[in-house]
Amino acid sequence: MEAATRRALLLLLLLVAVTAPAGLCQTNPDDAAALRSLMGKWTNYPPSWNSGDPCGAPWDGIMCTNGRVTSLRLSSVNMQGTLSDSVGQLGELVFLDLSFNSGLSGTIPASIGNLAQLTTLILAGCSFSGDIPKELGNLLQMTFLALNSNKLTGTIPPQLGLLSKLFWLDLADNAITGTVPISTGTTPGLDLLINTKHFHFNKNQLSGTLTGLFNSKMTLIHILFDSNQFSGPIPRELGGIRPLQVLRLDRNQFAGAIPNISNLVSLNELNLASNKLTGSLPDLSQMNVLNVVDLSNNTFSASEIPVWFANLTNISSISMSSAKLTGVVPQELFNLPQLHEVVLSKNQLSGTLRMAGSISTQLQTVDLEQNSIVDVSVTSNYKKTLLLARNPVCADTSIQFCTAQRQNVVPYSTSMTKCNLASGCQSDQGQNPANCGCSYSYNGKMVFRAPSFKNVADTAKFQELEQTLSRNLSLREGAVQLSGIQFNGDNYLQVQVKLFPSTGTLFNVSEVSRIGSLLSNQIYKPPPIFGPYFFIADPHVPFIVAGGQKSKFGTGAIAGIAAGGGVLVIALIFVGLFALRQKRRNKELKERSTDPFASWGATQKDSGGAPQLKGARFFSFEELKSCTDNFADSHEIGAGGYGKVYKGTLVDGIRVAIKRPTMGTVVKEVEAMLLNEPDGEGLNSAGSSATEFDGAGRGAPSHPYSDVEITRSSYGGAGDASDYMPYFEVKPK
Repeated sequence: MEAATRRALLLLLLLVAVTAPAGLCQTNPDDAAALRSLMGKWTNYPPSWNSGDPCGAPWDGIMCTNGRVTSLRLSSVNMQGTLSDSVGQLGELVFLDLSFNSGLSGTIPASIGNLAQLTTLILAGCSFSGDIPKELGNLLQMTFLALNSNKLTGTIPPQLGLLSKLFWLDLADNAITGTVPISTGTTPGLDLLINTKHFHFNKNQLSGTLTGLFNSKMTLIHILFDSNQFSGPIPRELGGIRPLQVLRLDRNQFAGAIPNISNLVSLNELNLASNKLTGSLPDLSQMNVLNVVDLSNNTFSASEIPVWFANLTNISSISMSSAKLTGVVPQELFNLPQLHEVVLSKNQLSGTLRMAGSISTQLQTVDLEQNSIVDVSVTSNYKKTLLLARNPVCADTSIQFCTAQRQNVVPYSTSMTKCNLASGCQSDQGQNPANCGCSYSYNGKMVFRAPSFKNVADTAKFQELEQTLSRNLSLREGAVQLSGIQFNGDNYLQVQVKLFPSTGTLFNVSEVSRIGSLLSNQIYKPPPIFGPYFFIADPHVPFIVAGGQKSKFGTGAIAGIAAGGGVLVIALIFVGLFALRQKRRNKELKERSTDPFASWGATQKDSGGAPQLKGARFFSFEELKSCTDNFADSHEIGAGGYGKVYKGTLVDGIRVAIKRPTMGTVVKEVEAMLLNEPDGEGLNSAGSSATEFDGAGRGAPSHPYSDVEITRSSYGGAGDASDYMPYFEVKPK
């Protein structure tokens, strides 16, 4: 009778395995319907979205918890279309990143405000237009909001001031108008965001004053308000935000005197250029970490070059063109050890220019054009650019500095000297600097808004950038190519970047989206001297579904998820009973033997469940998905009769090899059990055998990639369907 019961149970499991979709149906029907609605508005979505179950398959860019979609990351996949209102139906969504899909347009739906669990919203580098929905103020868990580099108009909604957990607020590079909202007795405002670290509002059409925006409770480190139409005085409260590192208010219409900012001792860039500022120059003598100062093109009161310049030992760039400077240029200015450029043109500097002694070896450019300098004495050791045109001293045309031009500095670019440039690569391929092979790269532009240096030929700094990109983006060493390095018209440092696949000739969709999300979400951190950045990806054509194929995941499949869920519940009940019986057998076996591997012997009549080894660690299916990037192809290192083997790295840095059996292998396992059970007593645990390496027999399986000991494990015992996926029990060797 007992043997018949077992056979019936196995037949039921076989039926579920045959009828269930790949990976088992796990997606909540409401979430499935919402995804289908999103797909209806998109073309060029990932190929994996054409079949299977979103959570169970899984689909590229989708992560789930308990059958609910919690993360939607589709960065840089060249999708086109609009964002459907149905996105608001993904009620458990925590992370939404659609960045760098320039074909996504239309308005941002107000229904996003329904996503009460959302912490991260990244729509950077798309083509969204219209107003920023005020409903975003409902997202009280929000920590990261990036809407930069779109076509947004309208005003900043005051409701954003309700996002008290916000860390990053980037609205830059749009066409937003109006004033920055300040709170009143009845309405919120951005002055309430005392926990926010980043205000990036640059390159918009914002206007009005900033009175009331800042206060000493704020913890801002980056204030980027450049290239707007702000007016009025610079708020004195700015001087109380002590953590501030970057302050860019240039290219506005600020007027009046600069307030006391001497307490901003962490400031490394101060740019107040191209305003209508008056009064005296600020006292910067306490700012020992200051790297870049630009006070050009204002209407300050006439004054000599301030003596505190000599204290700025970390300064790399001083720009004070059209600042009404008078007197003699102090010789000590050129001895500052990190100084790269000095721009003091269009002032009333006079007397004799002396450049002698220990001139900084970093100094590349001295621009003193359009002053009143009558004589010059320059050491022969200085061979770089000195510009003196339109000074009285240039009445003598024999002085070489009077006709000098800026030296043409060759920017850094990744060396390709070891590669044969006539390689015969296809027109849309490039040579991977790591191995000189032809492959399709992931391309884009990194724009650094406030770098702490000006030398575009600095090999050491840009090689460090290459190394951090390859290491932190999990690329092969040397698989990064930099080019086109220059300061643009906004005084931002822009760098063209090509990232090459570590293996093969192309990235898959999952890898591209992963890299794009690491850059858009600011998880990748460049060396500190590069400062705040944003990244805009080029369209990644080779991995796009031609013609925007429609998904096969239609209404029938959605209904199937609901029906399949019922079948799954019944199946799990039987599996639970089966697991309890196996637990009893394990106990009996342990009482008979102290050998932890006794139950693995081929001669045992009943193999039982997998032994629970002392000190072993267990991992959920979600953890294994995370450390293999959703079982991405790039992590695959082998395949056998029972499924594929993937490499992964745990959160503590330990590398593991993970076997993921397919549903087909489970079916074969059940069939084998039925065929090999003459008396009902020779039954093996389907769970434990499903996690073998190619059906290995005794002992712990091994793999060339693994630096851990890997032992068999059975299916999980929790109630969630995902817990019944196979996982490994591992421990370090």
